[in-house]
Amino acid sequence: MARRPKLPTPPVPSSLRPAPPRPGEGNGKVRPVDHAAEAGTAVVDWVDERTSLSGAGRWLMFRKVPKGTNWFYTLGSATLFAFLSQAVTGVFLAMYYKPDPSGGAYESIRHVTNEVFLGQFVRGMHKWGSSVMVILVFLHMGRTFFFGAYKYPRELNWVIGVVLLILTMVMSFTGYLLPFDQRAYWATIVGVNINGTGPLIGPYLSDFLRAGPEFGATTLSRFYAIHMLLVPGAIVALIGAHLYLVTKLGTTAPPWQKVQVDEELRKAQA
Repeated sequence: MARRPKLPTPPVPSSLRPAPPRPGEGNGKVRPVDHAAEAGTAVVDWVDERTSLSGAGRWLMFRKVPKGTNWFYTLGSATLFAFLSQAVTGVFLAMYYKPDPSGGAYESIRHVTNEVFLGQFVRGMHKWGSSVMVILVFLHMGRTFFFGAYKYPRELNWVIGVVLLILTMVMSFTGYLLPFDQRAYWATIVGVNINGTGPLIGPYLSDFLRAGPEFGATTLSRFYAIHMLLVPGAIVALIGAHLYLVTKLGTTAPPWQKVQVDEELRKAQA
């Protein structure tokens, strides 16, 4: 029986082939690492050709910063990292959490803490990460205030930052009830009653949080929906607007940094 001829291996596309080495580099030998690097570059180029994201990336990453920039300016990035950590750990916790006030909520938290692989670690990151995020938000707001970064033309960015601070506190408040133990239950009742003492909208806000006139079976679901869907979506949208304005308007120099006046420009204006 005649054997079928073996088909040749398809050639590598020209876009995935490595570029020719420079004179004196590698002695003409191409390593597998070079193939992988060139393939990665080709994939990035393929995506960029269809999306043009490189221009936005350069606009976002490569910009001028004032002299005197120091570690205080990293508080915003640290807060963003804390939020991303909360989002990632919160997704994993939501895979096991049951917003059931009849015992399912507490049992699901106990199951995650004691039985799920790395559950105690993930829950600890989420629990203590919330406190870290609140501290970083206040430090970032304090740095912005004392450095005068809220002045023209950055007033809108300051307002967005204040709203983000309020939403961060709302996240902490709504997340405190989710374990649904005795401490979380009674602390939330006290917090909701305090909100009810506010002028005009206080009673309506309390009814909205309780999902009715009194604490009931739907209160936990209301807090869970606010904590998982409503507030995170608003925070993501406002963070995007906040970063856009920071990139567009730039950052302010420290207040102790003296402005260097061009002598030729001063003479021309005199």
